[in-house]
Amino acid sequence: MLDAAPKVVVVVPTYNERENLPVIVGLLTDLEMPNLHVLVVDDNSPDGTGEVADKLAADSPETVGVLHRTDKDGLGRAYIAGMTRALAEGADIVVQMDADLSHPASVLPTMVETLLGGDAAVVLGSRYVPGGSTAAEWPWHRKALSAWANFYVNTILRLQVKDATAGFKAWKAEALRAIDLESVHSNGYSFQVEMNHRVVRRGLRIAEVPIRFEERVKGASKMSFGVQVESALAPWKLLLGKSGR
Repeated sequence: MLDAAPKVVVVVPTYNERENLPVIVGLLTDLEMPNLHVLVVDDNSPDGTGEVADKLAADSPETVGVLHRTDKDGLGRAYIAGMTRALAEGADIVVQMDADLSHPASVLPTMVETLLGGDAAVVLGSRYVPGGSTAAEWPWHRKALSAWANFYVNTILRLQVKDATAGFKAWKAEALRAIDLESVHSNGYSFQVEMNHRVVRRGLRIAEVPIRFEERVKGASKMSFGVQVESALAPWKLLLGKSGR
């Protein structure tokens, strides 16, 4: 463990999340974790999310930062940009967290403690380990699709994690450097799978802690047919060595 409190940077990609962003920043701030920072990565949201982010940063410059991108080119690209910035600014731990309030901020201290207290390279907030769950509001077909996606990915890639498609993650900085962030090509939800695959290929360990995954309250889901197709093809590309160094 580090002698001083590690610098924890929570990377939050946004696109049309002006209502949710102040809420998530407030929830993270209320944790009162020492040396916790939030980096908002906004993809030129037409609803003014970028301006909201700038206001939050102006009000709390020591805690909140903003990275503005001119194009909306996918969740994976946004995370890569944010993680790269976080590492360049001296982060010891980098956290992936969605802006739609589906990831419980209250579990973040447990994830960081688990990361610092063991040999894991990354800790997932998992729906499918004991104690984890999905929102009751989720329709049966979404639950079935999520369960099938995890079975599908693990059957092909043998990642040996319960929630292979999880998007709430805490990374050790050295693990992100080890997996060569700049060469990650997947986008959308397949980005999560490629990142896990790279960890496993390098003999690093993934740990999981239970979370309750909540349903989005405001805004629209970013899941599209194209994203679903990419996600279905990604494990085969990784298995055949066409991606995932």
